[in-house]
Amino acid sequence: MNTKRLAVILYHTCPLSDEIDAEIGGANTYVLELSKSLAKKGQALDVYTRLQDTDSPRIVQVTPSLRVIHLPAGDEKALSKKLLIEYIPEFLKNFYAFMEKEKLSYSVVSCHYYLSGIIGLDIKKTLGIPMIMTFHTLGLMKNLVARSDDEREGLERIQTEIQLVKEADQIIATSEADAQYIETLYSGTKEKISILIPGVNLQLFKPMDKKAAKRKIGAELDHKMILFVGRIEPLKGIDVLLYAMKILLNINPDCKVCVWIVGGDVSKASEDWSKELQKLNAVRKVLGITTSVKFIGRKEPVELPDYYNAADLLVLPSHYESFGITAVEAMACGVPVITTDVAGVSDLLDEKHDFLITSANNPIMLAEKIQDIIENEEDYEKISHELSENVQDLSWDDAAGRFMKLCIMCSKIND
Repeated sequence: MNTKRLAVILYHTCPLSDEIDAEIGGANTYVLELSKSLAKKGQALDVYTRLQDTDSPRIVQVTPSLRVIHLPAGDEKALSKKLLIEYIPEFLKNFYAFMEKEKLSYSVVSCHYYLSGIIGLDIKKTLGIPMIMTFHTLGLMKNLVARSDDEREGLERIQTEIQLVKEADQIIATSEADAQYIETLYSGTKEKISILIPGVNLQLFKPMDKKAAKRKIGAELDHKMILFVGRIEPLKGIDVLLYAMKILLNINPDCKVCVWIVGGDVSKASEDWSKELQKLNAVRKVLGITTSVKFIGRKEPVELPDYYNAADLLVLPSHYESFGITAVEAMACGVPVITTDVAGVSDLLDEKHDFLITSANNPIMLAEKIQDIIENEEDYEKISHELSENVQDLSWDDAAGRFMKLCIMCSKIND
């Protein structure tokens, strides 16, 4: 057990955030759940994030050995990731001031996302401690599938990621594919790259009675529900799912099936929705599937088990996905998952279940696979049980144990 304190940087978003319009996704879950599990193992750690709300407490004591510390950096409100880089010097100034005030010392700095990596490099050099880098997404891969200039990452991000790969003491990839991208596209040293597959909260995400779950969330009992859970952004390929739904209904107009999209802020009038939500709503109308597709809005993690268990199928239609934690959560609930071959979670599907993998940006193939699952009632229960069993070993406790070994290894290298 490592008794020295660990500094964790998640600059662009707070792992505790419950704001509907906040930048919330897999990184939030990853950092919070991993940190909680590290704390349970006796590791003291502080998670530093940017203050985004004047009403937020500056320090949140999550457990006796885990704190989330909000540091001012720019306006105290949610800002676009692309605007955040200019406030990094202020964040660092407040980080060092807090360290001095609290008389803190750290053995390792762990950084999540490239903006946090910029902060981590400064901390590494100033304090003389090793740095562990987890990217979560890679700019080069996002640009590979970007369909417009708005979706593309700038050269500055790519150059920063290359520098971080070079200077970090250890790099964590969340999938085999991302590990290969870091090594080949970013010239990463193979010996510095470790794969740490995210865990799943098995106490929260577990099978429940499907009809009871459908009743609880107000879903129709006689309809097959196809679920999407995640951020509403072009990279997620939600439009491909809508096209697949149209194809499915054209093949079988009497098919009782619906799509529920969980994510984003739909509490306002539709004309005030985000740009991407408005695009998807327009697609829904043009395709004539308005009554079959529902935008549910973002839900709290504690609510998600009801939605997963009410669903007959979860679809992850991403153009690029570093991992895909929602897919593992759904599997833990015994819900079959169709994922694209570019999502890291596809690594978890063995040859027996590779029929659940579809090609990115291929609505015809996706529609065929959805139809195969929802119409094959004989094998449905068997598939559900097998997928649930396959993820039972993916605990956050195991992930925390592997992470602590990396911390110890880093410390020894730098001694």
